[in-house]
Amino acid sequence: MSQFAEVRQDNSPSLLERLDRQPSVTITSESFGRPSGTLADEAIAFLKTQPLPEGVKLTWGADIKTQDESFGALGSVLLISFILIYLIMVALYDSYIYPFVALFAIPMAAVGAFLALNLSLNHLTLFAQLGLIMLMGLVTKNAILIVDFTNQLKAQGKYYKEALIIAGKERMRPILMTTLAMAIGMLPIALAKGTASEWKNGLAWVIIGGLLSSMILTVYLVPMVYYVVDRIKEKIANRKHK
Repeated sequence: MSQFAEVRQDNSPSLLERLDRQPSVTITSESFGRPSGTLADEAIAFLKTQPLPEGVKLTWGADIKTQDESFGALGSVLLISFILIYLIMVALYDSYIYPFVALFAIPMAAVGAFLALNLSLNHLTLFAQLGLIMLMGLVTKNAILIVDFTNQLKAQGKYYKEALIIAGKERMRPILMTTLAMAIGMLPIALAKGTASEWKNGLAWVIIGGLLSSMILTVYLVPMVYYVVDRIKEKIANRKHK
């Protein structure tokens, strides 16, 4: 042995790993009481001040890899959902403007969704993002009730200001009934304490917060946006007549 090698005792790995035909080392850990995304951000911030040696590359696996892939895909899904909802309402209303008015309910729901996550001490997980996608269809319903009834009253010959006031009063009750029913129905999931319940708590709180904020704010915002749109259309029509 001494003719071609130097024999000495040293610490060495018991298993040689390879990833993409490159030598690799896998480090695993469990996070308790803190989200894995937060810990990953802290690790990245540390590596910015203490960079890895040249020739060593860091790649994430397990939860962090899944989150990175899922968050990017869900962002695309949110955009596609927004576009599809708009296009469906364009076909139903035969108008490009009034569907845009109804979509103002979505930002109002996002306010309540993120506030509920914050107050309930939950994090923006994969399930919470799924709740945001569900919320887009649920909260648009409130605006559709007001916009559609206003259009019906205008078709009967009422002035748009009067139609908006009547629609707001007449549609307040069904909006309250449907929204509160959905929010109360999500409470068992939001308050669950069983095994892996923390995965679903965020989804429920997102939906509850989004529904409640949409119920409160949409009733005021959507009629105001509708009023502004019809007022602009009225001014343009008057200028054409002149």
